[in-house]
Amino acid sequence: MTDRPAEQVNGLTLARRMAAGDAGAFAAFYDRYADLVFTPIRRLLPQPAEAEEVLQEVFWQAWRDAASYDPRRGTPEAWLLNRARSRAIDRLRAIRRRSETFVQPKDEAMSQAPDRATPGPGTLAVDRRLVETALAILPPAQRQVIELAFLAGLTQTEIARRLSEPLGTIKTRTRAGLERLREHFRSTEGAPR
Repeated sequence: MTDRPAEQVNGLTLARRMAAGDAGAFAAFYDRYADLVFTPIRRLLPQPAEAEEVLQEVFWQAWRDAASYDPRRGTPEAWLLNRARSRAIDRLRAIRRRSETFVQPKDEAMSQAPDRATPGPGTLAVDRRLVETALAILPPAQRQVIELAFLAGLTQTEIARRLSEPLGTIKTRTRAGLERLREHFRSTEGAPR
């Protein structure tokens, strides 16, 4: 029985061939390591859709950055697992930030507005206008990162890449924008609707 070519080639060779733009090597690399990489991602991200998306991001990044792989720093498995863990943690943090920033615990929401337990269409339109008004007070750079994070669901790393800005700049804009929004909502809490 003869082995298939992908099974005869080790991960280092596949990584080198990927760096040269060999799509077949990428397919073999994915087949070889996808299950290994998916396991720790799934442990960190229990939602299957989130975990699968991170898996795709890890392999896309591996394809893009194959030329930067240095075998002196570790095996292809370690290289992928390190990227997978980092991306999964980024995604987990983004999920937590979104839920902590815009979602009140049910008990707190109910105690503050007992007469609005089940919002109707008019209430949702009012809430949407409040959010749009609040976002409009932000400087364009802060508004852009807030919208990309909370409306498009991007992590700060992804936003930095998309905008070609340093990660620290994105973090600062996010923090400043969220603080302005908090202050805005605190100052309008007692305002009539």
